[in-house]
Amino acid sequence: MGLLGVALLLCQCNKTESDANAKVEFSDDKVCFDTVFTTVGSVTKNFRVYNPYNFDIKIDIDLAGGKTSAFSINVDGQSGTSFRDVEIPAKDSLFIHVKVNVNPNDQTTPFLITDSILFRHGTTTQDVDLVAFGQNAHFIVADAGGSSLRYKIIAHEHEVVHWTNELPYVIYGGYAAIDSLGTLIIDPGTKIYFHSGAGLWVYRYGNIQAVGTKENPIIFRGDRMSSWFDTDYAQWDRIWINEGTTDNRFENVEITNAFIGLQVEALSEFLSGRTILKNCLIHNTYNSGILARAARLTAENCVISNNGVCGLQLQIGVYDLKHLTVGNYFIQSARKNPAVYISNLYSNGATNYIGETQASLTNCIIYGSLTDEVGIYEAEGASLSATFENCLIKNSSSLANFINCIRNQDPLFVNKTEQDFKLQDSSPAINAGKSGIGVTTDIEGKARDGQPDIGAYEH
Repeated sequence: MGLLGVALLLCQCNKTESDANAKVEFSDDKVCFDTVFTTVGSVTKNFRVYNPYNFDIKIDIDLAGGKTSAFSINVDGQSGTSFRDVEIPAKDSLFIHVKVNVNPNDQTTPFLITDSILFRHGTTTQDVDLVAFGQNAHFIVADAGGSSLRYKIIAHEHEVVHWTNELPYVIYGGYAAIDSLGTLIIDPGTKIYFHSGAGLWVYRYGNIQAVGTKENPIIFRGDRMSSWFDTDYAQWDRIWINEGTTDNRFENVEITNAFIGLQVEALSEFLSGRTILKNCLIHNTYNSGILARAARLTAENCVISNNGVCGLQLQIGVYDLKHLTVGNYFIQSARKNPAVYISNLYSNGATNYIGETQASLTNCIIYGSLTDEVGIYEAEGASLSATFENCLIKNSSSLANFINCIRNQDPLFVNKTEQDFKLQDSSPAINAGKSGIGVTTDIEGKARDGQPDIGAYEH
């Protein structure tokens, strides 16, 4: 054999040997899911498998757990657990899509779920790890109503239902509804998760008592746990409260990533029952943080922020608000409405409703990215009284109902981008509040001194 023939043989041997031991490359060597509720599937995640060589290769792909795995995979559009001779052309790649669905068990704390995807080519075996945390929960699935409004009654007439914090609650397919004369009591530390389009409905004469603590707040949020969804500001619908004669209460509560955070409205009559908010966070809503119509609302030490429409939208009713921080720097879409809007009129379809409106805001910060963050509209036919006392307000014009207010001075929040609305040392809101209004602590339980600061936080 001549030298050229030997050289060709060596090249062929080297190519064959490299083919047999070739290793693919991965965009990720581990696929991790945030907490997934039992029986509710996860989001789909994906990664890519690359062929870095100048020749085509064929690989076998197997889900290690097979058909018993909590995970499911899809390889370039085909679902299954085992794939043979999957070809990846030279310098090309393919997609692997992964989901996880968790079976219920008797654990109350999150539990670890693992598996892996095996890739075999010749004598080479590689793997990508799959990791998820499962969480058991109480599932409330809508089973009544029509196509436009589905619900499940969780507290019937004269029934008192108690939600404890051992397991979270997942609302699916519509509203969890408290019927007339029914009551829902929610313990500190309870977490309530809502699937897309779901909500909580306190029907006429129903009642809710959601009282958490600073250490163990009550959480209302969407059921998509991945951080990818943190900027999805319409993960679920809203908490909807109708008229009643008994006060509804939310204390040390966080409401986040809903279409509307809290909607309080009378369906047919204006009654004496109030909705009372204390030490609450309502943020990241696609629409308004609080929408109130023909309602009675009392709030203190609350932060309402990052709302696509208004932080506070108050239309007809009686409102007593103290030490609120309403900070609206929403950037996901163009915002045209002020952070606080007050009117004695609202429209419901083709009908306009006009009614008496009384709103008192004391020691509140109302600030944001617009020139005017306070809007007041008074229609003929009913009185409107809106008073702002010792508030820090961003507004282009000084109104007669601004009493001892600070206008257009940056409140100097610690970090408005991160929605940290505590005050910096040089904030003009420090010691600028009205004293003796009965709010002796701030949102974190810190004592207020004789010269309280404006807003929800005492510096």
